[in-house]
Amino acid sequence: MLGQSGICLAEARNVAASAAKSDLLVFLDVDCIPSPNLVQDYAAVAEQGEGVWMGEVGYLPQSATDNGIDFERFEQVSVKHSERAGPPPGMVGKCGDYRCFWSLNFALHARTFERLGGFDPRYVGYGGEDTDFGRTIVSKDVPLWWARGAKAFHQYHKHHMPPVHHLDSVIANAGIFAAKWGEPTMQHWLRAFRLMGLVEPDGVGGWVKLREPSENDLAMTRQQEHEPYASSSLVLEQLEAQASRGNDASRAPAMTSA
Repeated sequence: MLGQSGICLAEARNVAASAAKSDLLVFLDVDCIPSPNLVQDYAAVAEQGEGVWMGEVGYLPQSATDNGIDFERFEQVSVKHSERAGPPPGMVGKCGDYRCFWSLNFALHARTFERLGGFDPRYVGYGGEDTDFGRTIVSKDVPLWWARGAKAFHQYHKHHMPPVHHLDSVIANAGIFAAKWGEPTMQHWLRAFRLMGLVEPDGVGGWVKLREPSENDLAMTRQQEHEPYASSSLVLEQLEAQASRGNDASRAPAMTSA
């Protein structure tokens, strides 16, 4: 599985960029199918100037690829992730939050990748390297754009969100980000982990693991078969509601027998 502990996706992307021969670099996750016009669309927006461009992503439901590649069907059955912005009205639209950067499907000039210094290989395993790259984009004053088109179709596979199966690397990579930039990252995941009783703050800006994820934790975060993607927001909402009910109960007057 991509992102397992010990796999350095940041370094893998740097190696791929150094081996590329084209001036335009297009990055696509291995579980994605590029639309026929993906490269053409990126080439068109790249002619407009400098920046990092993020194309559209359609999430495919289970069995969508059972009969092979059918882009007309993919367009009909794929959905946009509810936690991602839709395509801009024009060819490109400015992205105002570096935390939206996502390496799932993006492109940039080779010279821009070199200017940014590539991905930081200190991020090993799952979590943090994308947000770090987005933060670097901002620090170098490189524009970050949403791009209309350049669409990739994400193939269905079971996943966990928030990623409790990558608890150790999320904690470690959050520490690297905080030390490097002086600000936290992946706070929604870590908030969920805390509500689940998996972690607690260490008092100096980091996190300490309290226990390994249980089967109940995995069941709560596991993507269901009818869902084209997993959602951290939905799980966090459930956890916050549970915590609120618990707090309300603790404030309620105690019942005493007559």
